[in-house]
Amino acid sequence: MSDFNTQLLIAIQAQPDGLSLVEALAKWPDVPRRSLQRALANWVVEGEIAPVGKARATRYVAKLKIAPKVLAYPLPTPAGLSESSAWRAEEELSTGQWPLSPDSQDIRAYLAQPWGTRQPVGYNSEFLQSYQPNVTFYLPQPVRAQLHRMGRTGQSPQPAGTYGRAVLDRLLIDLSWASSHLEGNTYSRLDTQALIANGQQAQGHGVTETQMILNHKAAIELVMDNVDATQMSRYLLMNLHSALSENLLESPEDEGRLRVHPVQIGQSLYRPPTGQTLLGTLVDEVIAKFNAIEDPFEQSFFAMVHLPYLQPFADCNKRTSRLLANWPLLRANLCPLTFLGVSQAWYTSAMLGVYEMNRVELLRDLFMWAYERSTKEYLTARSGVVEPDLLRLTYRDAIKKIVKAVVQNPEQDPLALVASQVALAAPGPDREDVRALVIQELRRLHEGVLARYGLRPAELERWRSIQG
Repeated sequence: MSDFNTQLLIAIQAQPDGLSLVEALAKWPDVPRRSLQRALANWVVEGEIAPVGKARATRYVAKLKIAPKVLAYPLPTPAGLSESSAWRAEEELSTGQWPLSPDSQDIRAYLAQPWGTRQPVGYNSEFLQSYQPNVTFYLPQPVRAQLHRMGRTGQSPQPAGTYGRAVLDRLLIDLSWASSHLEGNTYSRLDTQALIANGQQAQGHGVTETQMILNHKAAIELVMDNVDATQMSRYLLMNLHSALSENLLESPEDEGRLRVHPVQIGQSLYRPPTGQTLLGTLVDEVIAKFNAIEDPFEQSFFAMVHLPYLQPFADCNKRTSRLLANWPLLRANLCPLTFLGVSQAWYTSAMLGVYEMNRVELLRDLFMWAYERSTKEYLTARSGVVEPDLLRLTYRDAIKKIVKAVVQNPEQDPLALVASQVALAAPGPDREDVRALVIQELRRLHEGVLARYGLRPAELERWRSIQG
């Protein structure tokens, strides 16, 4: 089908309540009404969309899928994996074995295609506009609950930034080193420590790498100096960029200012928006939505998604987003996100998924892995009793029964079986969160927890052998 037909399908898939003919005509004013009607009819025949309502009230919605998502176009299954087993596959990354979600597998498969087969894309304003703070969530409730349990420092009743100040000396080294490493900086952790603690420049490294490390130090100190601010402001965002970009940009006038020229993204076919007026409007919208988000982890992840996607600055957009992502965590006295151990390849792929597909799943997997790694580094010894997850407690028996059913029926499609079983166990608004919990349990299933589900090692082995 034509490019227009594909774009029409993408637009319908991107909207939970679909599109009406009137909305489609407004979106593509140059397309004749009859052409739009034919295109909609074709997608109905293809089984991709369905009409809902009658006459002028008709809306066209994407057919329900187990895990709704926006697809740029069909994604190939990773080599060597069947469709039924791809959802639980593990990929060897430089950080070790980490189970990627099914949607993350899709993103990596798409990005593995030859450059020429990927579609050039521009900035999609609906990606930002459709996000409703505290209604839309990139991080599902079980994920947020897990992150809160991992990140607790025991400093919650204390003033904002109490924990961050207590670990600041270490944070300056870890975050400066890891964030710079994601930009290709070759300083070692020990070199970074010597530079930050003693001002000792490492031999064999260029001045650019030294400047980058020192800029990170200054930016982290700026974050801590403003950690008790009630909201993120444009002033703080601009000065954060200025600290990170000092003496690193081709034009010093671009430090801490919205860019005036188009930018290109390396390894990507994505083209960000242009024009200072438009960028200013979009930056303000990003800040407003960021400030409206109540959960600090959702805030953090939102910054990692939308600031790099907008590319408001001439350079240093991703590193600005990584430091901004720590601001809500430090305000809430949660463990910081240091990015220790995150590989450039994984981070680049995750951002390309956002740029070219408006998909956040791979970045979400990275975010969860990186935060767990950070908490292990910073919170090695904890006291007190961990508060149980209320949702997991409420659906405890149902989750166990569903996990057991999936393992004992290895010939069935696991995702479909989970969806059908969860629909019976949790028919209300908790359905998607319970489904996420079940899949999480299946991903980390091992011999040491089988008795919990009434399973035997032989059943687990058979399930794994069939599912791949």
